[in-house]
Amino acid sequence: MRLSAHGITTELPAGWEGRITRRRRQAPATSSTGPATAASRAGAIGSPDEVPEPVVHLANFALPEDRGDFGSGAVDVMRSGHVFVSLFEFGPESVGQALFASQGIPTLRPRMFAASALQKTISGQAGCQRFFTHHGRAFCLYVVLGKQAEAATLVPKTNGVLRATTIEPR
Repeated sequence: MRLSAHGITTELPAGWEGRITRRRRQAPATSSTGPATAASRAGAIGSPDEVPEPVVHLANFALPEDRGDFGSGAVDVMRSGHVFVSLFEFGPESVGQALFASQGIPTLRPRMFAASALQKTISGQAGCQRFFTHHGRAFCLYVVLGKQAEAATLVPKTNGVLRATTIEPR
């Protein structure tokens, strides 16, 4: 399956699914037409002045529709053999910052994964987080394995998906 949006394209192998989205802007508390309604705020994330950037979610299991940027909601349903990938873009102000000095989509190694790298600790899972710049765009790559003990098997599959992902310059 091929996914493409916001200058990011990926080819997913059989058994994988993904989404490339951009957050909706949060509605202000009031506007010139009166208070914001619950419907106008539905699905909003972030602050009203935020400029939403793309986020890519890839997984070898069914992604729940309701999930956070770094996998909350998705990691809760992971099992043995599962991988979740978040590729989160930061704004142009992040390009050139020390945190994003690494160039290109990283190649992962099993030893990079640890339970201490998880956003939310779930028994048996392991995570890895890497920051990088590619074609003048700053990203965080966050990957969660359903079972840390399966890293030697799951990481090469994840690297294959990452190699099939391209990021175009803005």
